[in-house]
Amino acid sequence: MGHGFKPRSSGHSSLQDYPPLFDDGLKESCWANMPQELLREVLMKIEASEHVWPRRKNLITCAGVCRSWRQVTREIVKTPEVSGILTFPISVKQPGPQDLLKCFIKRNRSTQVYHLYLSLSNALAEDGKFLLAARKFRRPTFTDYVISLCADDMSKGSNSYIGKVRSNFLGTQFTVYDGQPPHAGVKIAKRSCSNRLVGLTKVAPRVPAGNHPVAHVAYELNVLGSRRGPRRTECIMDAIPASAIEIGGVPPAQTESPHGSMGTIQSLSFLQSKSISNCSENFVSGPSSDKKDETPLVLKNKAPRWHEQLQCWCLNFHGRVTVASVKNFQLVASTENGVQCEKVILQFGKVGKDAFTMDYRYPLSAFQAFAICLSSFDSKIARE
Repeated sequence: MGHGFKPRSSGHSSLQDYPPLFDDGLKESCWANMPQELLREVLMKIEASEHVWPRRKNLITCAGVCRSWRQVTREIVKTPEVSGILTFPISVKQPGPQDLLKCFIKRNRSTQVYHLYLSLSNALAEDGKFLLAARKFRRPTFTDYVISLCADDMSKGSNSYIGKVRSNFLGTQFTVYDGQPPHAGVKIAKRSCSNRLVGLTKVAPRVPAGNHPVAHVAYELNVLGSRRGPRRTECIMDAIPASAIEIGGVPPAQTESPHGSMGTIQSLSFLQSKSISNCSENFVSGPSSDKKDETPLVLKNKAPRWHEQLQCWCLNFHGRVTVASVKNFQLVASTENGVQCEKVILQFGKVGKDAFTMDYRYPLSAFQAFAICLSSFDSKIARE
């Protein structure tokens, strides 16, 4: 496999690694004189042929040649929802594809670090492309999981910080914060009024940093372990309206550099995607709603069944989970009247001592799915 694609190697590769010349100083070159029709044809062929990692890096390299090449690449590369491919760092903040995108998480107990990888093969937790990393920080009254685009730098002030997950004292409620506004008009959390420009240029340059609550995860209180069975979870996706899973619905677009700024290649705009199917089987996208107080999407864990022969609670993960664990879950959309959809939007489960699979789909992004899964790692007796 090509450079930087071994998940457990010391030199982690990530979506922002290619090419190294992504900055505002990207200048035109002699290649800029190539006829636009020919350039577009060449890049479209590369995009179609290099559709998997690590070969996908060839397309990223082309985007770094000069401004004109980058602009054409921006127009050609589609969002994960349409293409099913994660290409640039902004992809981890965009809604996933209609089908489950297979990923896995590696945990390092000694350093309290978690790495998210995109699966590149049918192996459950091997052969992956690094996407995101998180580190757990325990405080007297809460716990933070700081999420980063870099495998080795997970501080809030770094250029790769993109968000965090914070728990309450009991570990039963978690708030997911995005480092940048998920859409226009979002209020910044009271304790995070900083207008400093941290390195969110990896995702959206020139966007003021802040902590914007985009989701709340709640686990049902289990006093002294009196309730038998798996955890009961509810996720309120504040940044995603409930209409997103209906025909014509779409999650709000995330704010990026204004006026089409020629920032880093990672700041690809959110492209408008096509409606694909009906609500019952495939969640579709369309024009965004103008309702400011629209009901947020609610996700709840799919109820497992008790297996008499195995003497345990069971869910059908279709071979993606191999170890029984209280952490295993499947999340489905829940309507206002409490009816649960059948389609699994996020599933997470154990496959080894420190290895877990994470599969997600539209309307969640990789960042949102990873943040929800991180809350499952925080073990306290109040919810076990």
